[in-house]
Amino acid sequence: MKGDSTAALLLLCFLSTAVVSADDSTETTLTASPGDIVLLPCYTAGNVTPSVTTWLKDGRTVASGGASEAAGGLPVDSTGGQRLTVLHDGSLNIRGVIAGDEGNYLCNSTLPGDITFRARVLLQVASGPVNVSISINPVTVLSNGTLVTYRGSSISFDCFGSSYPSQQLTWAFRGASSSNNSLMSTSGLWLEYKMEEIQPSAQGVYTCMAQNLLSHRTANKSTQLLVYYVPDRHPECMWAPAQDSSHVQFNCTWFGAYPSPTLLWVEDQKADSKRRIFASEVTDSLLVTMNRSLLSSGQTLTCAVQHLAVPPGTEKSCSLTLKPPNLESEPLVTALEATSVTLICTESVSTPPAATEWRRGPQQENIIPGSKYVLTEDGPVFKLTIHNVSKDDEGVYFCRSENPLAVRELEVYLTVKTSSTYTGAIIGVFIAALIVGSAAIVAKTVYSSRHRICLGDCSRATEDDGGDVLSLVESEDELFFQDAVPRLPPITNGHHTTLVQIHQIPLSDHVDTGTPDAGTQQQEDSAQTEEPADLVTF
Repeated sequence: MKGDSTAALLLLCFLSTAVVSADDSTETTLTASPGDIVLLPCYTAGNVTPSVTTWLKDGRTVASGGASEAAGGLPVDSTGGQRLTVLHDGSLNIRGVIAGDEGNYLCNSTLPGDITFRARVLLQVASGPVNVSISINPVTVLSNGTLVTYRGSSISFDCFGSSYPSQQLTWAFRGASSSNNSLMSTSGLWLEYKMEEIQPSAQGVYTCMAQNLLSHRTANKSTQLLVYYVPDRHPECMWAPAQDSSHVQFNCTWFGAYPSPTLLWVEDQKADSKRRIFASEVTDSLLVTMNRSLLSSGQTLTCAVQHLAVPPGTEKSCSLTLKPPNLESEPLVTALEATSVTLICTESVSTPPAATEWRRGPQQENIIPGSKYVLTEDGPVFKLTIHNVSKDDEGVYFCRSENPLAVRELEVYLTVKTSSTYTGAIIGVFIAALIVGSAAIVAKTVYSSRHRICLGDCSRATEDDGGDVLSLVESEDELFFQDAVPRLPPITNGHHTTLVQIHQIPLSDHVDTGTPDAGTQQQEDSAQTEEPADLVTF
């Protein structure tokens, strides 16, 4: 019995020493939120129950109690009502914490043996974060609450929250190529983040995170932001023949838009300014099959685009104005046998583009390409080349063109001629050339001998041995004189000749006409200056 008492006393001394050591070292810090139930510890070194415990807050008693008071039927909480309660181990239980409960608490406990124990507790009341909200502008709000912006826009992200005593706000982003990237962070009630020239890579989930710096509690608010965009180009309108020849397919494509656009095949009704809609679908490619009976020349089919990213007042569309084929070619073609000939047909105005081909004969037989027949196509020009042409190739050929509106045919007749057909023409050309050449030679000969021309009876001119010499004198005063000159001897051909001399008499030589020796002197001069002269036979 005495041993047990000694052991208990040693334990109490040990505990008292440990508590005092603990009281002198540090104090306990607790954090609670408004409305919480918090327990402030006092004596925690062992399982000894304090006889009396008193709690003081900022030097003022707020609660007291202990095991002896509870055994005597006294209330465990003499000052705080039911909200503050001193438990049997000396702990202070606070129910429904309020902001006024925050402060420094001091616990005074009396242990068996009149040993005093003290403990300090710092109670902090933290609230929030609450009322966390976000605002992103400018955006378009879809029916499901998703926010939409457009490529190239400038966006402002705002984050709000409320916490006590302080908080930290953070913008985070999670997208296709990133996960929970922190964009910006600050301490305060409001955080703004701006993004210029937003791109499709910025599409994703944006989260505003608010964290209470005291309690480390967090609250988040997230929203999804979609970035819409469209290509700068217009859609493409195409056509293709359907399996059924009485139908035709029109296809409209517009790739590169997000999300997929709404494509419509329509026809403008000029009479009432309304559109006749043939097909409409949310897709990148819209194919519509139409009966030929619904098509006509001059009709315009339009593929229109509907998309949120298309600016107001801007239209993205493409059109097809239907036109029948129009063929051009030479109706008559002639070829020489054993040569090559090319038949040419042109078609460039049809919409949709027509299918053009060459056919042969009244029955319009198909032409099979090979070494004999060569079919070529160069843009709107369609050629049929026939090698080693023969009489069997002569006849009618058809250039046939067909599109969904109409079928057009152009007839070309080929005439094949043999080489003998051209023999007579060649001979005739040669004879005509020979006649023309001979006439030219005769004319040139006559012209070159124009100074020797015999007029009348040339034999009488031979017998007549009389003749005169005619002298033509050029004078400034137009003075004429004539004098006898000796006759020339006959030449070997027996014809008489006449000497014709042309003299120029100076003015000073013939002014004095009375000089008796003038004629004699002139005759002597003429004889001295005599030169060879042309002979003219009359």
